[in-house]
Amino acid sequence: MKEIRLDSPLNGHLIELKDVKDPAFASGAMGKGAAVKDPDGKVYSPVDGEVTVFFGTKHAIGIHADNGADILIHVGIDTVNLGGKFFEAKVAQGERVKRGQLLLVFDPEGIKGAGYDTTTPILVTNAFEYDKITVTLGDKEITTLKEEPAAEDSAEAEADAEAAASAEPEEDLSGLPKEERVAKLIWKYVGGRENVRSAEHCATRLRLIINDKTKINEKAIENIDGVKGQFFAAAQYQIILGTGFVDKVFDVFVAGTDLAGASNNKAEAYAQMSVAQKISRTLGDVFVPIIPVLVATGLFMGLRGACLSMGVQFSDNVLRMSQILTDTAFAFLPALVCWSTTKRFGGTPVIGIVLGLMLVAPQLPNAYAIAAGEAQPIMMDILGLSVPVVGYQGSVLPALVLGIFAAKLQKWLKTFIPDVIDLIVTPFLTLFISMILGLLIVGPIMHWIELAVFGAIQTFLALPYGVGGFIVGGLHQVIVVFGVHHVFNALEVQLLATTGVDPFNAIITGAIIAQGGAAAAVAARTTNKKKRALYISSIVPAFLGITEPVIFGINLRLMKPFLYALAGGACAGAIAGFLHLAGTGMGITVLPGTLLYLDHLPQYILVNVVGFAVAFALTFTLFNPEKEDEQ
Repeated sequence: MKEIRLDSPLNGHLIELKDVKDPAFASGAMGKGAAVKDPDGKVYSPVDGEVTVFFGTKHAIGIHADNGADILIHVGIDTVNLGGKFFEAKVAQGERVKRGQLLLVFDPEGIKGAGYDTTTPILVTNAFEYDKITVTLGDKEITTLKEEPAAEDSAEAEADAEAAASAEPEEDLSGLPKEERVAKLIWKYVGGRENVRSAEHCATRLRLIINDKTKINEKAIENIDGVKGQFFAAAQYQIILGTGFVDKVFDVFVAGTDLAGASNNKAEAYAQMSVAQKISRTLGDVFVPIIPVLVATGLFMGLRGACLSMGVQFSDNVLRMSQILTDTAFAFLPALVCWSTTKRFGGTPVIGIVLGLMLVAPQLPNAYAIAAGEAQPIMMDILGLSVPVVGYQGSVLPALVLGIFAAKLQKWLKTFIPDVIDLIVTPFLTLFISMILGLLIVGPIMHWIELAVFGAIQTFLALPYGVGGFIVGGLHQVIVVFGVHHVFNALEVQLLATTGVDPFNAIITGAIIAQGGAAAAVAARTTNKKKRALYISSIVPAFLGITEPVIFGINLRLMKPFLYALAGGACAGAIAGFLHLAGTGMGITVLPGTLLYLDHLPQYILVNVVGFAVAFALTFTLFNPEKEDEQ
């Protein structure tokens, strides 16, 4: 038995590839191995060998080991979009390296702050040559065994071959180099030159922006010798080719076109989005960086609530310390929102922080005190109008709008203020104008709109008999498919800031686990071992709150399981609404979300069980994947 054993090149938490939130890695299409979650920021060579691939973006390293193994270390998910920011290379492509030699240093917190997952897959890309692959880290190890082709897989391959033989004769490309043949076939099956707006590639995938998705022959692309898989993600059509080979295919693919100089896929993807998707993406860019703080705050609230429900008594000092943990983020929420918004729109982040702090300055009447009747607004006369001036503790919209205004104002001022005084004059004018506008105009207007909108949403979610939960639970994953679900980040933040709990989180957790339930039923009724293994690897992330792999890899492709999952989500949402279940935080659901419901654990478990059970039962009873494949 030929086997290979690798020490992890990074420190962190070793996890299985199926738990990586990227279908290309989770499915094993790129190779076998393991991944490191929450790495410490340093990558060391696991072998003696040669660096065969080291991207200019520095996020991925390929090494050909002296023992013959081809190893890929891919730092983070979709980190190619960072363009090398937060990465520092310590070696160069083509350089010989020794086991234990430092290859790369990166900033995990900076990458997370930019909205990217730092989980790092460690792959043996020529895994087919090994019967056993083991990756170790400390006292933990993960082993992958070579899969033997099942009889039904062989039959399926023979059927594909017969279908290919009976099809119309193809252009003879057998005499061409492999990368040229693959590039030509990709061009053919993606709909031709007029259907590709932009192209780029990362360490493993060719990434295309497509004009018309209906022109793509996905099955034909998957059957190209050299292509390991394909899928849509983040408005990109991604074709998995593997390290080294993707470079060659890309060079041939863009040769003779103007695509080589138009590889800003992130901007192209944004340009292709609808208005709703652009708003959702922008809100996601603003709120995703601050969600980890709110998740931590919610966990603290959940732990304190669970202790109190069990009769634990806290001293005044301990209670005060716990309140510092749970209340600080929301007391200064405008500062967090304004910082993230200013940064997102190209302004100086520290100006956003200071501007947000001005909205909650201690000189202003505290918003919570006003709501409790313990304080009164400061009334200022502006052009004959009496304007109430208050603090904006716990508010979102005033800080969001003010952050956008400050970033735009700063950019405009820089267009004519001389460089010699820019450092002094631009921040002064930005802060002064933004503060006056925020406290006297933007703040009062946005706060009124905020109260009206979120009051209506709260009323809807609290509709009797769980009607609001039924509707939201049934439609949430449809909204995920259209890519506009980030718009709910602002809703959840505001719910937590004003009420201390998040009923929306309780409703959508049932919708999420329902997608996993439907996919589990498909896997249970699938006799093809290869397909079943792929389905199962996509299901695991759903139990961690990530549904994209099961939606796009299984349920939506087969359609009926997706609809049955929506029914399961609606039933679970109705129960959550009927029970008035609400989490103490946001950002985590299903199994990790349990920590937000420690004081209402039976009800939370019930919601998840119902969502999973209804979707599983409907799909298992009413859907046969074998018959679907025959049609």
